[in-house]
Amino acid sequence: MSSAPAVATSPGGSRPRQPSLAQLRAFVAVAEHLHFRDAATALGMSQPALSGAVSALEDILDVQLLERTTRKVLLSPAGERLAARARTVLDAVAALMEEADAARAPFTGVLRLGVIPTVAPYLLPTVLRLVHDCYPDLDLQVHEEQTSSLLDGLTQGRLDLLLLAVPLGAPGVTEIPLFDEDFVLVTPRDHWLAERGDIPREALRELELLLLDEGHCLRDQALDICREAGRTTGAAVTTSAAGLSTLVQLVGGGMGVTLLPRTALRVETERNEQLATGHFADPVPSRRIALAMRTGAARQGEFEQFAAALRTAMRKLPVRIVSG
Repeated sequence: MSSAPAVATSPGGSRPRQPSLAQLRAFVAVAEHLHFRDAATALGMSQPALSGAVSALEDILDVQLLERTTRKVLLSPAGERLAARARTVLDAVAALMEEADAARAPFTGVLRLGVIPTVAPYLLPTVLRLVHDCYPDLDLQVHEEQTSSLLDGLTQGRLDLLLLAVPLGAPGVTEIPLFDEDFVLVTPRDHWLAERGDIPREALRELELLLLDEGHCLRDQALDICREAGRTTGAAVTTSAAGLSTLVQLVGGGMGVTLLPRTALRVETERNEQLATGHFADPVPSRRIALAMRTGAARQGEFEQFAAALRTAMRKLPVRIVSG
C-alpha cells in the first residue's frame, strides 16, 4: 500500500504551511504571461523575487506548477488546475477588500468610471462638477471606451461603474436609468429638411445618412431608428467618421445628414454656420442613458445615491429625467 503524500509543515511541525497572497499573485502572473520577465514587470517586482515566490509555493503545495526550459515557461497539468483555484482565491480577497472599503465610508477612495465616446464630452462637465462639489474625497478615474470594451472592463473588475446608453442586455449587469434624450437631424444649411420641426421618421428612408464607425452604440441606435422608419438595406448609408465632431463637419461640407443626441447639439453645431437642425414629429426617436454596475456590487447603495445626485444635476440639460 502506498503511503500518503507528504504535507509541508511549519518549522515547528505543528500545522501545514499556508501559501501567501504574494506567492499566489506571483504564480497567477506567470500563468497569465508564461514569461517570468513579463510577469515580474506586471507585478512591479524583480524577476528573482518572482521566481523565488513561485518556487516557494511549489514547495508548500508539494506540486510542480511550471515546466521551465531555457526558452519558455509552461504550466504543468497540475499548474493548469491550480491556477484557476489561485485566481478564485485572489478574486475573493479583492472582493473582501472592496467590501471593507465600501463599509468604511461611501464616496471615498477610487471610483473607476467608464464612459462611451458619444456621452463623455457632453455629460462629463456635469459629472466632474458634481464630484468636485459634493464628493471631494472621491478619486474619480475616467476611462472613455466603446460599449463592448466597457462591459468587459466592468465584468472583469477593471471598472467600477459605467455611464452609457442602454439597454445592454448583459448578464450580471444592473442598469440604473438616468434620463431619456431625443435625437435631432443635423443637415447642411440649404437642405430641404433644415429647421423643420415636424419631420416624420419616414423621411429617413432615402436620406444620405452619415454614421459613426462600427462598434459605436450610437451607430446601432441610428440604424435601428432607420429600420423602424422603413429604411431598406439598399438605401445608401455611409460610415465616415470615428467621432461626432468629424461627422458634423462632413455634414457641413454637404456630404449628407446625421442624427445627434440633444446633449451633443450645442457642442458640435454651435460654431458651424454651414449646419442646420431639424426636429422629428412625435413619437420622437430617443435614447436612454444610465449607469451600469455589476449586479450585487458591494458599492450598490453608493452608486444608487450617485445616480440620484446625477439626475438632479442633469435637470438643466435638454433631457427627460427618469425617476429612480
